[in-house]
Amino acid sequence: MFQTMNYTGNRTKDYEILIKQLHALIADEKDEIANLANAAGLLNQFLNDINWVGFYIWKNNELVLGPFQGLPACIRIPYGKGVCGSAVAKKETLIVPNVNHFPGHIACDAASQSEIVIPIFVNKEIYGVLDIDSPTLNRFDKTDQHYLEKFVLTLAKALEKAQAK
Repeated sequence: MFQTMNYTGNRTKDYEILIKQLHALIADEKDEIANLANAAGLLNQFLNDINWVGFYIWKNNELVLGPFQGLPACIRIPYGKGVCGSAVAKKETLIVPNVNHFPGHIACDAASQSEIVIPIFVNKEIYGVLDIDSPTLNRFDKTDQHYLEKFVLTLAKALEKAQAK
């Protein structure tokens, strides 16, 4: 059962609490969309200074908009295009301190200034990405990367279980 936990103000401890909350939310749920939607909602509630958080799911050689929190977004992103498509092509997390300096950035929300994108792998295959935008330059750092990658890994394990059933 999901329980709300109070955050401490310590980023490391709070990220650990966040990951425990995610696990509690998705542990017994097998529906992928429900789990992605709750994960987006949880991140939106937890992270400060963001204006968009959500998932793009890999379908037919492109990323397709999945559950998210924020303004309406781009629906399809080709492989290798923008920050999301580049993260898929490189198979690694991308932190962009200033999206205006990223070649080929896809601007869904003009207010976005920085971005982090974490690829999601399920059974060693690309499943999609977690995309988070901020209206502030240099919003994301290595601490965010480390814990958001752990968050995604927790989610990916649940997605693997759901696909196995």
